[in-house]
Amino acid sequence: MIIGNGGIALELAYEIEGCEVIWAIKDKAIGNTFFDAGAAEFLTSKLIAEKPEAKIAHKRTRYTTEGRKKEAETKANVGHIGSALGPDWHEGLNLKGTKEFSHKIHIETMCEVKKIYLLKEFRFSKKNSLNFPRDHHNQSVTTDKEIWPVYVELTNEKIYGCDFIVSATGVTPNVEPFLCGNKFALGEDGGLKVDDHMCTSLPDVYAAGDICSASWQPSPFWQQMRLWTQARQMGWYAAKCMAAATSGDSIDMDFSFELFAHVTKFFNYKVVLLGKYNAQSLGSDHELMLRCTKGQEYIKVVMQNGRMMGAVLIGETDLEETFENLILNQMNLSSYGEDLLDPNIDIEDYFD
Repeated sequence: MIIGNGGIALELAYEIEGCEVIWAIKDKAIGNTFFDAGAAEFLTSKLIAEKPEAKIAHKRTRYTTEGRKKEAETKANVGHIGSALGPDWHEGLNLKGTKEFSHKIHIETMCEVKKIYLLKEFRFSKKNSLNFPRDHHNQSVTTDKEIWPVYVELTNEKIYGCDFIVSATGVTPNVEPFLCGNKFALGEDGGLKVDDHMCTSLPDVYAAGDICSASWQPSPFWQQMRLWTQARQMGWYAAKCMAAATSGDSIDMDFSFELFAHVTKFFNYKVVLLGKYNAQSLGSDHELMLRCTKGQEYIKVVMQNGRMMGAVLIGETDLEETFENLILNQMNLSSYGEDLLDPNIDIEDYFD
């Protein structure tokens, strides 16, 4: 059972093969952190596909623990926890089950975990667990006779037995080790407040990544999200700021904070998120433009007053650089209307 609806849960749901998976999410659709319901529906079709496909090539820097060699990545070494930076965290782990199918996932929406039972506790409770639902359309499920090491009761009153649970319910700033005896200013989300030079409220103490709360006036196209890419950018920038402060130099805000940009891979699709990709903080004063080719690409553009504010690109669209520039230069695109996403028009070449 996978519990959660963020990046780790999305990756696991697709990467696990040959194993029945119950996926419990608190939202109406998968990937609510990153996508709207339309993009979620586009991706969900991949979970029903039986045949595995060739993995897309990795065109990015890969992160591993120091000195780790490929030949050492055997089952004997699975216990050694590796790098958590980026989509490489499950490299070296065998995510294939013993069954002959590729994916078999049942999604329980709008629910959370109510209680977890070990086998002995579950028997004592006299409750019944449900079989894995065999049919996407037929929601009737029967009592499970199989014995499982652990059982999960959901808030929708359904109980499932499973071999193990993966809790992937998000990130909380881990500030506790630093608060005792210190008077750090905290943000609304519980992180350590940092200014535009990554400095906390205490002199000469800097913070970056998941633990910090950005408290400067952000660019209109940037927002803080606790993602590995942003943590890495903050770390680099914090190091620059510390070096500049030591030598007495001034330093400008890093360009990576001008535009929110996150590139990753979900369900074997390249995924690019730019700017206010989900119309964050834009209120109702915006409009969406969509282009979708089933099984190939999903493009969503967020527009405000004729200007591009954000975009979601799923698949090999080759539009990320063009859209990045259109968001940053705030060119008025009103005259182009829906032609902006016309597949017969090469807008990448047009705006080059």
